Amino acid sequence: MPALDPGRTALVLVDLMERIVALPLAPRPGTDVLAAAARLADTFRAAGAPVVHVRVERPNVDRQPPGSDLVPDLVADGDPVVVKSTLGAFQDTGLHELLTGLGATTLVLGGIATNLGVESTARAASDHGYELVFAEDALSALTADEHHASVALDFPRLGTVAPVSSITLDGPA
Repeated sequence: MPALDPGRTALVLVDLMERIVALPLAPRPGTDVLAAAARLADTFRAAGAPVVHVRVERPNVDRQPPGSDLVPDLVADGDPVVVKSTLGAFQDTGLHELLTGLGATTLVLGGIATNLGVESTARAASDHGYELVFAEDALSALTADEHHASVALDFPRLGTVAPVSSITLDGPA
């Protein structure tokens, strides 16, 4: 995969919250997704490219369930955090405006669950005209079949599926 332009690329990590990372996931556990996402985030930050975190809040409740915060140490100073109340991260969140302000035309996506929050976000991103890269080993789902259906059938229609190790940026923006 060719190196990405850090001035036009953002990493978007979806729902890497304590309670979601702790779920029984497949094809890989949440801790593996988290480790891959953290490596990718370090690569982006080192190149001067933005890392955007998305987390979900349940609407119409007094308190969010325990573990609804992003995993500790995942968010670095200056990383924007977008809060959503739907499956995807674009609906009524300001994410598109944020990404436009950052100059992003390409998004690298990771998170949990592959076929839910990540795929819903990817479909809306595609509708907005973003080029998409899916960090396959920074994704997982509730079942391996759900993950593989998104990665093998849907994501190739929307963008490029690649391992974290092949996603590089040109250098500091």
